[in-house]
Amino acid sequence: MATYPRAKFRFKVEIEGVGEGGFTEVSGFDATIEPIEYREGNMKEETPLKVAGLRKYGNITLKKGVVDTKVMYDWLASGLVGAVERKTVTVSLLDETQAEVASWKVINAWPTKYTAPDFNATSNEIAIESIEIAHEGMTRDK
Repeated sequence: MATYPRAKFRFKVEIEGVGEGGFTEVSGFDATIEPIEYREGNMKEETPLKVAGLRKYGNITLKKGVVDTKVMYDWLASGLVGAVERKTVTVSLLDETQAEVASWKVINAWPTKYTAPDFNATSNEIAIESIEIAHEGMTRDK
């Protein structure tokens, strides 16, 4: 029996203390280990050694249609006047029956940027707001 890859359009986002959110897009998941090149002058090899350097995680962007609640904006706004609120964010990929088939946990996430929708009186689109979150690591739990 063949194993087929999963479609990316069924997912859910859970933010600690905020609940589940209906987002249209989640992007920016990446992790990098930066290489450090090192070479001594008396080495026979002409190519440098590569040593593992700093570990970095890219910011994640969440996008959703504007609704009556302003929970995402409030999360950012609280950090503008005081300490940022760090939360755990979980993004889960779902199958056709809405069962979780993969999940990523984002650790110590906090909003670093909020973008309100663009407005255009002649457009025929949903108003989309976005929030960019910085974090200190991620794990794939499933």
